[in-house]
Amino acid sequence: MSTYPPELDRWVAVVAPALGLGDDVDVPTELLLDVTRDVAHGVLRPAAPITTYLIGLAVAAGLPAAEAAARVDAAIAER
Repeated sequence: MSTYPPELDRWVAVVAPALGLGDDVDVPTELLLDVTRDVAHGVLRPAAPITTYLIGLAVAAGLPAAEAAARVDAAIAER
């Protein structure tokens, strides 16, 4: 059972195809929510969505999402 609202999965099912990603895209929702929370509380709230976008760019370039999130966590820890 997930710890996030089921509406998020429904939203992904709507937005992913609208962005040309298809309806079978794998979104690491919990991972993204966790790192977004950590950035919002550990850096600056407006940095959270920007960081999530940057993670998306890194994943598109071939970096696994978990590795991207780990690198962000490391950057927060270094602050």
